Amino acid sequence: MYDSILVATDGSETATTAVDHAVELAARFDAALYGIAVADDRTDYDTGIVDPREAMQRLRERAAGWLETVETRAANADVAVETTVRTGVPHEEILAYAAENDVDVIVVGARGRSSLKGALLGSTIDRVVRVADRTVLVVGDDADEPTV
Repeated sequence: MYDSILVATDGSETATTAVDHAVELAARFDAALYGIAVADDRTDYDTGIVDPREAMQRLRERAAGWLETVETRAANADVAVETTVRTGVPHEEILAYAAENDVDVIVVGARGRSSLKGALLGSTIDRVVRVADRTVLVVGDDADEPTV
């Protein structure tokens, strides 16, 4: 059914649940597993207080930390995974990476870290679902059922 799976994470609880689903799918279908975390370069900061390069480096380090969860969960399930940190607009980077690797399904958590920003600007998940040219599996928290 799936030969390759991309899981996007922002370190949130539902993203971690999505990681678990993606790892399970990869194990079940013997599929290639990819993980992505995006350092959003639209982040606001006061350049008089924070060096922009330092701020971006911190965002990238934080994103790399989120991918450690993907790597650990995949290793525990004996599933190989390739991970990457990208910089840019999250939904654009997720979709570009999915296209570059010709993944069959993108797995995302239903709610990310920034619910207020998402409500104002449209969430990354909503944009991925609306624009994707491939299957997107949106995973809720443990109490919710995954939806496609």
